[in-house]
Amino acid sequence: MDTKALRQKILDLAIHGKLVPQDPNDEPASVLLERIKAEKERLIKEGKIKRSKKSAKSSDTPHYPYLLPNGWEWCNLEDIVCELKYGTSEKSLSVGKIAVLRMGNITNVGTIDYSNLVYSSNNEDIKLYSLEKDDLLFNRTNSSEWVGKTAIYKKEQPAIYAGYLIRIRPILIFSDYLNTVMNSSYYRNWCYNVKTDAVNQSNINAQKLSQLMIPIPPLKEQERIVVEVAKWISLINTIKNSKEDLQTTIKQAKSKILNLAIHGKLVPQDPNDEPAIELLKRINPDFTPCDNGHYTFDVPSGWITTNLGSIFNVVSAKRILKSDWKHSGVPFYRAREIAKLSIYGLVDNELYISEEHYNSLKEKFPVPKASDIMISAVGTIGKCYIVKESDKFYYKDASVLCLCNDYQINAKYIYHIMRSEYMLKQMYDNSKGTTVDTITIEKAKQYILPLPPLAEQQRIVAKIEETFSIFDGIQN
Repeated sequence: MDTKALRQKILDLAIHGKLVPQDPNDEPASVLLERIKAEKERLIKEGKIKRSKKSAKSSDTPHYPYLLPNGWEWCNLEDIVCELKYGTSEKSLSVGKIAVLRMGNITNVGTIDYSNLVYSSNNEDIKLYSLEKDDLLFNRTNSSEWVGKTAIYKKEQPAIYAGYLIRIRPILIFSDYLNTVMNSSYYRNWCYNVKTDAVNQSNINAQKLSQLMIPIPPLKEQERIVVEVAKWISLINTIKNSKEDLQTTIKQAKSKILNLAIHGKLVPQDPNDEPAIELLKRINPDFTPCDNGHYTFDVPSGWITTNLGSIFNVVSAKRILKSDWKHSGVPFYRAREIAKLSIYGLVDNELYISEEHYNSLKEKFPVPKASDIMISAVGTIGKCYIVKESDKFYYKDASVLCLCNDYQINAKYIYHIMRSEYMLKQMYDNSKGTTVDTITIEKAKQYILPLPPLAEQQRIVAKIEETFSIFDGIQN
């Protein structure tokens, strides 16, 4: 279940008047807007707020975003709120009298995250920017995706707000309803259309915000909507948390399966299997078992511990220069694409080299062949992909390593145990670089792994895939 999409659907139904039924006995929104207008005039006369500067009318006939139910009305945001006020521009402190909410404290689901707070001790700022219960905070500068995100301040603790936020204080309107509107698809589309883009940032100023059109239901219907939305969001959050708990449990179970596999406890041993050392002697007649070092554990009879370099030729590609990149031809992959291949398989790629260049490369340099294993070696390290018979691709440089499977090793066995905690620990312990995690050819060759007889490798793979298929079915 896509809980994010379901959440969005509930908000969209709410602001289209389709989440709760209309009641013809409700006071219509037109009457509510007249009362809001009168209340705003009173606040202006008392000097509590300033009169907003009206924008020039672009048309005598306003364009309404969509049809509303009977009893609802469209209005501009500025008509139903006190002045839209920018926050403090003063530099915040690590300690102080009062918390300062910043754009990072506004979540992407319309709530406030009170972790990672900064503070202010400026008494003038505390007087000017102190938040009141049910104030909305609008994030005016952020990435293109998240500019305009909002959240309601519920007075969880005293706070003021920073300059990248705008305070919205509704008049006689439920803040929770307004926040529902300002987290809907309609609103996100509006943000996309009115934002001003700069380098890595987008902006929506108070003037543009004031012209946002808000669908206003009768006050009693607003209340019913708020209650219904809260009920649904609570249910969706329960589903989301249960889904996350299930995913965690399945991940732990899969890890346990792999741990049992590499210790020879997933399937029974068969004394008639050819011992693994015989395979290694065919690869190298002078083979001698390696010293396990820090990663010592007992392996069953017929198994042997060896290093990766003893059973695979570990190589990297000739570097592909950016000048060789094409829009069509033979795909080539960088480390991050190999990480995706490990999940999605070989798919259309954004980077290619010409057929001619590929043919010239494969004459001199290793080209991935069926049952070779590709490993991402920079950044997101250790992601593996088994090359299929039908695959035709190259790889960019040493950011991807190729385990050339030249000796009868079960590629799926290696693929699975490379995801075990035992192997991942070796990779991460030995890949720390000054700027980014990196697996070199020499490091990869030294990884110690337990190797069962070939026949048992096949039984282990079959059992892993059987159990993982069950887990994936449960998850789906």
